[in-house]
Amino acid sequence: MAPPQKNSEAAWFGDTRIDPAEKHKLVGAVFDSVADRYDLMNDLMSGGIHRLWKNKFVGLMRPRAHKTLLDMAGGTGDIAFRYRRAAGEDTQITVADINAEMLRVGKKRAIDRGYIDGFTWNLENAEKLSFENNTFDNYSISFGLRNVPRIDDALAEAHRVLKPGGSFFCLEFSNVEKKILKKIYDGYSLRVIPRMGDVFAKDSNSYKYLVESIRKFPDRANLSRRLRKAGFDKIEATPLTGGIAAIHIGRKY
Repeated sequence: MAPPQKNSEAAWFGDTRIDPAEKHKLVGAVFDSVADRYDLMNDLMSGGIHRLWKNKFVGLMRPRAHKTLLDMAGGTGDIAFRYRRAAGEDTQITVADINAEMLRVGKKRAIDRGYIDGFTWNLENAEKLSFENNTFDNYSISFGLRNVPRIDDALAEAHRVLKPGGSFFCLEFSNVEKKILKKIYDGYSLRVIPRMGDVFAKDSNSYKYLVESIRKFPDRANLSRRLRKAGFDKIEATPLTGGIAAIHIGRKY
């Protein structure tokens, strides 16, 4: 099978073919709708397993007070708060998201936890960041890369804003390889998750999109090639829970 063309994901909103210029607006509407119940739905959909994945993800970053973090698509703060707990109060964390509603929820959660100093909250487009070259030690994106219309542009921007020696970390849904698990997972995600979205978030269509977007996301080998093309080295791809999710790591040298 030939590899997909550069940024071919921009033409798809889940399983619906669209004008690439419309994707930002359509994805934005999804997260405007689900922002207040986003973390609750993550718990319900995954049975809490996403917490274990995120703990492992942040642990691999080896958080330290002197290591600055850009957490892209991190609006509700789930990754940033874990990093802060591990790195300590002297660390500097920038939480960035294209969606103002997600950032609003994250800021409120930070205040509730007493996290005031050390956090910056930025409205940012992953494809065109406002930061200078060589700014951050770590760049993380958790369950956000598949919603970016132009993935290759986002990877290039991640490489640009990282310092030499810095690291890229991506936690994302992946490709299940075992046939039995894939059959169970497909049935659950396609039939059950949209119904849960309807009951708990009053929005089945947004969760239908989120499920479909998983199936459009590059598999582990494909994303590894694209990370290399963006300039990253020492690339790793670690499957989680039978390949339901995966952690991708790349280094900038």
